[in-house]
Amino acid sequence: MFSQRQGVIVWLYTLKQAKMLRRFGNVHYVSKRLKYVVLYCNQEDVSSIIAKLQSYTFVKKVEPSYKPFLKIKYENSKPDKAKEYDYKMGI
Repeated sequence: MFSQRQGVIVWLYTLKQAKMLRRFGNVHYVSKRLKYVVLYCNQEDVSSIIAKLQSYTFVKKVEPSYKPFLKIKYENSKPDKAKEYDYKMGI
């Protein structure tokens, strides 16, 4: 039902064409100072979208986000006893 989404960071020379990037996915953020756009698209289409974006002359660099591939379940993480005591005290 829900498709996996992945972010793509597009570095631009000028922000004139930032509006045009909406056809590739959802534009989440546009940085005026650093001139980049954060774009979200389906994870299956990321490689083809990156190839299309790199072919444009106004695009400086395209980077995929690695957040979907990071492990978020931590192993062997034991809570600190001092912090547990502080939480029980209400500090």
